[in-house]
Amino acid sequence: MSLKRKQIVVMVAGCILLASCGFKRKKYDNPITKDTQQPDKVLFDRAVNDIEHGRYEVARLTLNTLINTYDTSEYLAKAKLAIADSWYREGGPHGMAQAEAEYKDFILFYPAMEEAAESQEKICMIHYKQMDKADRDPNNALRAEQECRNLITQFPNSKFAPEAEQRLREIQEVLGEAEFRTGDFYHHKGANAAAANRFAGLVDQYPLYSRADEALWEEADSYSRMGPRFRQREGDALAKIVKDYPLSPYADQAKKKLESLEMPVPEADPAAVARMKYEQENRTKPGILHSATDFLRRGPDVSSAAKAGSPTMTNPKPAIPASVPAPVTASAGFSGDVTVAPVTDPTALDTRPDARLNPPGAAKDSAAPASTSPSSSSPSTASTDQNSGSSDQQQPQDTKNDKKNDKKKKKKSDDKTKTASTDKSSL
Repeated sequence: MSLKRKQIVVMVAGCILLASCGFKRKKYDNPITKDTQQPDKVLFDRAVNDIEHGRYEVARLTLNTLINTYDTSEYLAKAKLAIADSWYREGGPHGMAQAEAEYKDFILFYPAMEEAAESQEKICMIHYKQMDKADRDPNNALRAEQECRNLITQFPNSKFAPEAEQRLREIQEVLGEAEFRTGDFYHHKGANAAAANRFAGLVDQYPLYSRADEALWEEADSYSRMGPRFRQREGDALAKIVKDYPLSPYADQAKKKLESLEMPVPEADPAAVARMKYEQENRTKPGILHSATDFLRRGPDVSSAAKAGSPTMTNPKPAIPASVPAPVTASAGFSGDVTVAPVTDPTALDTRPDARLNPPGAAKDSAAPASTSPSSSSPSTASTDQNSGSSDQQQPQDTKNDKKNDKKKKKKSDDKTKTASTDKSSL
């Protein structure tokens, strides 16, 4: 066989493999297998056939016709779920958003059906598949974490709960990696208080994170750089490495550091030893090809995520850095707590005096003139006496002027009456 024929055979075989892998449609699960000719059953089967062949828009039109026409059909819930599945299979940002809305509506209307847990699992997977790497936008990772928690809490006995727990560990691995990178950046830049705060919050929120021991080590180093005032916090971080991560490469160094600080070295937790042994035995390392092509993938690498242990089911709480001084206590006249309460007496503004009209300094200002000494009041009295004397001299002149003005007014009034009388006589 010539070289050209071999190349042609290889190309044909490759095309067959691609066709068999990429163009084969996944069969849609039809739980209702009654062989009847009822019109609602005919519509549902036709829509399922369209979904299997990628005609999603046509399938949704058929399913909406079924829902609007046969509102008492036994296929009503299945039709609503099939609409959500059609959007999920169609994919894309718009399709995933529509699928999430349809799945949530299905859970709202049919919470007791077995498919409700599957719908919640699909919502979790929608955001899980759209997760970005740890150094990028964490919005989808946070949404995936919340939706997986909802699946575990709302449907704990479903077959999807164990898978959701593992997905939650992988999601928290990505979120923990994002926090670790931020804290490591602060640590290298010398912002020790910010770095210690980030590392402490990371370990408290995600104790199953694969690099939690390294985070504790850098947290202790940050506290050691902040001075002797944070010596106890440094010792607590080192003791946590020895107790909760005994098989860590930093455990021996943490013990030596505790001995140099003259602090007690705790015993290793047996449960932590068993957990770390299980992780070391079951952890899968990515291959060379996977590591080399990591930059081509959008999603994060979750191969180092934990395989055992209970993931965190609570939201993170904001922490205050240790370098921030404590608030003033209530004994000093101030309490850091601010409370809000509804108004119980709406007439208080009308019945009680307004504090703005009587400020605290007004009483002192009004009392100041009354407490003046006699010597200080003598100049003012003298000035008033002088003014009174001058006013007495001016009184005769004022009376004369008033008399002249009265005479002028009388003359004007007389002139007016005369002119009025002449006018009448002429008439």
